[in-house]
Amino acid sequence: ASEEASLRALESLMTEFFHDCTSNERKREIEELLNNFAQQIGAWRFCLYFLSSTRNDYVMMYSLTVFENLINKMWLGVPSQDKMEIRSCLPKLLLAHHKTLPYFIRNKLCKVIVDIGRQDWPMFYHDFFTNILQLIQSPVTTPLGLIMLKTTSEELACPREDLSVARKEELRKLLLDQVQTVLGLLTGILETVWDKHSVTAATPPPSPTSGESGDLLSNLLQSPSSAKLLNQPIPILDVESEYICSLALECLAHLFSWIPLSASITPSLLTTIFHFARFGCDIRARKMASVNGSSQNCVSGQERGRLGVLAMSCINELMSKNCVPMEFEEYLLRMFQQTFYLLQKITKDNNAHTVKSRLEELDESYIEKFTDFLRLFVSVHLRRIESYSQFPVVEFLTLLFKYTFHQPTHEGYFSCLDIWTLFLDYLTSKIKSRLGDKEAVLNRYEDALVLLLTEVLNRIQFRYNQAQLEELDDETLDDDQQTEWQRYLRQSLEVVAKVMELLPTHAFSTLFPVLQDNLEVYLGLQQFIVTSGSGHRLNITAENDCRRLHCSLRDLSSLLQAVGRLAEYFIGDVFAARFNDALTVVERLVKVTLYGSQIKLYNIETAVPSVLKPDLIDVHAQSLAALQAYSHWLAQYCSEVHRQNTQQFVTLISTTMDAITPLISTKVQDKLLLSACHLLVSLATTVRPVFLISIPAVQKVFNRITDASAQRLVDKAQVLVCRALSNILLLPWPNLPENEQQWPVRSINHASLISALSRDYRNLKPSAVAPQRKMPLDDTKVIIHQTLSVLEDIVENISGESTKSRQICYQSLQESVQVSLALFPAFIHQSDVTDEMLSFFLTLFRGLRVQMGVPFTEQIIQTFLNMFTREQLAESILHEGSTGCRVVEKFLKILQVVVQEPGQVFKPFLPSIIALCMEQVYPIIAERPSPDVKAELFELLFRTLHHNWRYFFKSTVLASVQRGISEEQMENEPQFSAIMQVMSGRGDCRVTSSNLALQRVLSLKPHSLGSEKIFRTTMLFQFVNVLLQVLVHKSHDLLQEEIGIAIYNMASVDFDGFFAAFLPEFLTSCDGVDANQKSVLGRNFKMDRDLPSFTQNVHRLVNDLRYYRLCNDSLPPGTVKL
Repeated sequence: ASEEASLRALESLMTEFFHDCTSNERKREIEELLNNFAQQIGAWRFCLYFLSSTRNDYVMMYSLTVFENLINKMWLGVPSQDKMEIRSCLPKLLLAHHKTLPYFIRNKLCKVIVDIGRQDWPMFYHDFFTNILQLIQSPVTTPLGLIMLKTTSEELACPREDLSVARKEELRKLLLDQVQTVLGLLTGILETVWDKHSVTAATPPPSPTSGESGDLLSNLLQSPSSAKLLNQPIPILDVESEYICSLALECLAHLFSWIPLSASITPSLLTTIFHFARFGCDIRARKMASVNGSSQNCVSGQERGRLGVLAMSCINELMSKNCVPMEFEEYLLRMFQQTFYLLQKITKDNNAHTVKSRLEELDESYIEKFTDFLRLFVSVHLRRIESYSQFPVVEFLTLLFKYTFHQPTHEGYFSCLDIWTLFLDYLTSKIKSRLGDKEAVLNRYEDALVLLLTEVLNRIQFRYNQAQLEELDDETLDDDQQTEWQRYLRQSLEVVAKVMELLPTHAFSTLFPVLQDNLEVYLGLQQFIVTSGSGHRLNITAENDCRRLHCSLRDLSSLLQAVGRLAEYFIGDVFAARFNDALTVVERLVKVTLYGSQIKLYNIETAVPSVLKPDLIDVHAQSLAALQAYSHWLAQYCSEVHRQNTQQFVTLISTTMDAITPLISTKVQDKLLLSACHLLVSLATTVRPVFLISIPAVQKVFNRITDASAQRLVDKAQVLVCRALSNILLLPWPNLPENEQQWPVRSINHASLISALSRDYRNLKPSAVAPQRKMPLDDTKVIIHQTLSVLEDIVENISGESTKSRQICYQSLQESVQVSLALFPAFIHQSDVTDEMLSFFLTLFRGLRVQMGVPFTEQIIQTFLNMFTREQLAESILHEGSTGCRVVEKFLKILQVVVQEPGQVFKPFLPSIIALCMEQVYPIIAERPSPDVKAELFELLFRTLHHNWRYFFKSTVLASVQRGISEEQMENEPQFSAIMQVMSGRGDCRVTSSNLALQRVLSLKPHSLGSEKIFRTTMLFQFVNVLLQVLVHKSHDLLQEEIGIAIYNMASVDFDGFFAAFLPEFLTSCDGVDANQKSVLGRNFKMDRDLPSFTQNVHRLVNDLRYYRLCNDSLPPGTVKL
């Protein structure tokens, strides 16, 4: 067909493709047609014609994609005559049409030309870069030249497409040679525009002379020498000039992202960038522009703001570099000085309101960039600058303080709090590394820190900051499962805690009085409680009083959280020194919790129930949570006083129990009930006072929980209370010898507790599922769920404890465990029940397998192996959806515990476990995604190999010494090979992806795997092979670094074997590359044995292997290579 006819056909195809009415089927047909057309050898000639003859955007975009594909994937096979033609035609096309083309087509055409440069410059396309420089220098084409320059920086400095590593290095070197010229040109462009529009002629900035850095430092926050320049009125630009400047600044920002800091970045360039940074913070000029803008061809205020944002991006790119050469330090100080000068301009005003309104007027992205600058200053450069005595620290912090507390948005404020957190971390680590100077350092910063603490505390209180706090959302949860208000509070409290760590006494004396004030209000509510017909009522009704009460309660709740957050600073070495402060806090908290429980504020009627009731419940819950935070302090107190059992400590604990007990009831709201349960668990687990069980309030809880007629608490609360009661009886008392632990009595009590908790469960019979059952199936399921959730939690919490505790626990549970095993087969088709039962058994295996004893454990394993037939597994995995899969996962997890048990006890099960994996589970999941089941299966196979070497390699060290044989005798080889095949994915990257999802292979510690030679060679190198394949296939780009390190760890077990045998074998087996390319790949892999060089070699090998395959694929069919 003629070019003209082809063009018309293509235009109509494109229009059809993007039409709303075209079906997906037809779209696929068109797509295939277009792809086939693009693959033809001479398709590019048609595309050249299309580009110059059509106005259809779709057609142009398609034609450029054909060129892109040709250049990046097939260039090596294109005849050199054709290449020359393409290299000359495309730039001509760009020059002829760049003014009229839509911007996205123009940018794409620029990228295609740059792609050619990436392949051919300088050897075959020697004027590629000179052309760009010429375009920039000619006023008519400056914008086009700048777009080409930015694209070149993006595509050549850090090339994304496949190039050989040698070419990537060559390109970077070629570009670095051009940097000085390019920066000179860009400086010229920006200065020219500035001077042309400037009201007064600028004097050149003074050149920096060495040796004045001391003055610079002390003047870092004074006006810079260029202040006069920075105070000139900002010129008003026309649209064209603004466009050129924004392109030039974009180029600079990208160049700065990869060029090293050096003298090429001149003072005049930096000063010019700062001139443009002022566009963001000059409100005056904005107003001027908006007044004049209508009449002339002027830029709007928003566009001017954008120049400021771009200039700040350039500054931040330079700021983010950690490696600063000596000769650049001076420039860096100037940059700080000039930026702080701008910051002072933004925040300069004694009237807080005007500062805030000024910040509100600035572009949000400009403020973001400024905040980034401050963060980089603190995180990267502060340690370098702060060590100079001339650095005006306090002035800097004052500036940061003003900037932080006048932020117009919550997000902006959060970002500033992050900067303070970085600063406080820096101070803390500085003090830890130089303990001798601790006082001096703290004195330097004390005032600033106290000011910060006070202001952050004010910011979380409605009393001082109601308007802002009311805006915060306290309903919707974010990705971290917290509301905006919770995040605000949490971040503020982190700052408070870090100040507390540095200045404990100051922080405490600032916080405690504020807490006291709000407590007075809360404790004073008692006088307003009146008895009404239906119960108690809070007699505060005036709207204003209710609002004030609401604010005070919200503040009390926040301050209680603050006090809880500080608990960790009263324990450990400082326990004695800060004992009195901590005691004051704990006594107050105990008093408050008891008060809330006694006058039942959670059930009181109020004038505004929708607001005040949640407030009262929240304060009560937070007071319990704050007290719980002090449980480690109470534990330390307990161990200090255990001999003389002082009355003070006993009173604290028993009063706390009096506060908790009334709340353990179904009539109490969940939030409050759960806070009480958590506090009870902490008393039982962390504090563990000997006398806890004899406190009447605790007896009361025991009676309530074991009383069959009492109403059951919500699941979560029931589990927590049972855990606490079980721990009271099972956990050893601290500081007491074994003979004073009263185990016999505690053992009897524990047995009766568990017996009461499992009463209904132990009465279930396997026939409970049968059709003629006495009880409805759902009721049976409820009993199973309620009992097992409690028992499983009890076992899980005891699993790390002493043998004695675990023995007593298992004795109490024994009957329930046997019932569970008897019930299991009856429920095998009810996956929700088997899921809970297997969870229970998994926890037993992990925590109490020694106590269960061998015969019973064997019986359990045998029962499971018999029940999970191929049919049952298939039913669970294929038809049941998530619960069925979870059942199989838990079953595999139980087997993982079994195969790694040391000793000979469970070894007889290995053959049937391996058979189950290889013959039953694997065939079902091999063809399906089911990633979670695969992950558990791989883990099980891995542990089978890892912990059972002797099952596969019999010879003992002695035998091999006697016979002088170093090779081990292989046993059960078919099973070993089958497992290895599955583990290494049979060369199939899809399978590997699931065991990589597990990252099991990556966490392999090869050196700890014994000396079995066959393992070290056969198995390890199979893994290395798989990991290299994964890298070549790019299936896990995010894990590149981890995979490189894992390959190093495996190769390092036997470097000689890796270099001499594995690498040549790997290259021999590579397809898609010829012998010559293989030998180049081999030669380029240097025999380095350190981690950085080795992983660099791995990535080079993978990169170049991909590149050679790409080159070979791009040669026309039938090419003969010699």
